[in-house]
This record gives sequence, structure tokens and C-alpha cells, in this order.
Amino acid sequence: MNRRTNGMAREREAGFTLMEMLVVLVVIGLIAAVAVPQVMKLLESAKHKAARIQLETLGNSLNAYQLDMGGYPTTAQGLIVLWKPAGDLPDWNGPYVRREHQIIDPWNRPFIYRSPGTGHPYDLISLGADGKEGGRGDDADLSAAE
Repeated sequence: MNRRTNGMAREREAGFTLMEMLVVLVVIGLIAAVAVPQVMKLLESAKHKAARIQLETLGNSLNAYQLDMGGYPTTAQGLIVLWKPAGDLPDWNGPYVRREHQIIDPWNRPFIYRSPGTGHPYDLISLGADGKEGGRGDDADLSAAE
């Protein structure tokens, strides 16, 4: 009988109780509630920085295009002409961007390109995280103009 009692005691010690499991789940939930918003802020901030870098890179690509072609792409041609030529362009020496997705902002929307721009040869704009004009923080518009 003593062996049987020892065996049952060992079986009880071998696992976790329901209460212990619930405590662990609550602790994990609390950690996630604090950590997830911070990680999301960092992610959005990183996208904003990436958009700034992309705007600068696209500006350099537009300048290279302008040197080859004698002018910036028209609004109708758009930024896609940096990736593949629109029609027969004998002086086109591209592609001027490494990948087609470089003309898409980090929020998967095309950059807004207008040529001629407002007081510049071109306007190059990302509408930020919200996709609307204006905004603050990560929703703020980003622009590059030559």
C-alpha cells in the first residue's frame, strides 16, 4: 500500500495544475499587452524612415533619367518609366531602379509623381501611413522635389 501511495504522489508532482497554467497565460498576456504596442510603433517608424530613403533613391534615379533623356518623365509616363521604357526611347539607359517595387511606398501605395511640379521640375510624394494628405507622425506626408 505504501508503494501505491508513493506512485500517486509522484503522478501529482509530474504535471502542472490548471491554476498554474492560468497564471502563466495571464503573465504572458500582460507581457504581450505591453510589448506589442511598442513593437508596432517601431515598425511604423521604420516604414517612415524607409519611405524617406526610397524618396531620396527615386530622386537620384530621376536625375539619372534626366541626364540620359534630357528631361524628367512626364506625369503621364509616371515612375514606371524608371523600370521599363514607355515606347521607343533610344536614349533610355535603364532600368533606373533595381526592382519595380521601389516605385511603391512602404505602405504598398504608389508614390505620387507629378512633372512639372509645384515650383520644381517634379513633385514626388508619399502620403504616409494613413494614405491621406496631411497628418502627423507616421501619417505625415513625405515629399522630395528637385
